Amino acid sequence: MNAVDPSLQPEFEPVSKPSIFEETVALLSLALAVLFVFFFTWIAESVSHDRTQKFDLDVRAAIHHYASPGMTKTMVAVSFLGGDGLVMSAIIALALLIRFRRRRAALWLVVTLAGALVLDLSLKFAFHRHRPTPFFGPLPRTYSFPSGHALFSFCFYGVLAGLLADRIRSRPARLAIWAGAAFLVMAIGLSRIYLGVHYPSDVVAGYLTAAIWVATMVFLDRLRIHRRMNNLGGRMKALPATPTDRP
Repeated sequence: MNAVDPSLQPEFEPVSKPSIFEETVALLSLALAVLFVFFFTWIAESVSHDRTQKFDLDVRAAIHHYASPGMTKTMVAVSFLGGDGLVMSAIIALALLIRFRRRRAALWLVVTLAGALVLDLSLKFAFHRHRPTPFFGPLPRTYSFPSGHALFSFCFYGVLAGLLADRIRSRPARLAIWAGAAFLVMAIGLSRIYLGVHYPSDVVAGYLTAAIWVATMVFLDRLRIHRRMNNLGGRMKALPATPTDRP
């Protein structure tokens, strides 16, 4: 009967081989990141040469046409969810993830928001685009391009939806989570245009910047898992043969 010496067994966490779907997600994430870079570059160049002026003014006017006191209150509340409300939600989400020992998810959230902050500040100072005259509320002190609300809401609510959907088996529930996150992100961007504190091209650029960052993170995470699996395979092959006790 064979007996295995426990001291010689490898102390590795089991790592499953990435499925075809997971490998496809990694390649698709890289392709989307490259595609979004081209779109962002095109919009940024258009903004720099004032080629988006007609588009921005027409969309602003069309949205402002539906203004009303009730709609304004709603849009102010929605905009809050992309600003101070988002900060509070992020702190609560991070605290809960740490409380329930979801360290990897907490790290994902921290890295995502930290990267979004760096991108937002860097791009704003790089383009120095001044804000439009607001329809409602005071004029924000920061530059206009890209929209920080659009950027941060896409990163935070999108990543949060992914973390939640990954732990739910019900397909309708996962679809509901993704649909809710998408609706909220779009509503926050729309609220910034409605209030008049951003041009529409600012909001689109914010979404593209966030999409580039999130897609890049997904690709790097899949690449990390792939390398970890390869390293594990190499270390397993290098282990000596398991000794056996013969009767």
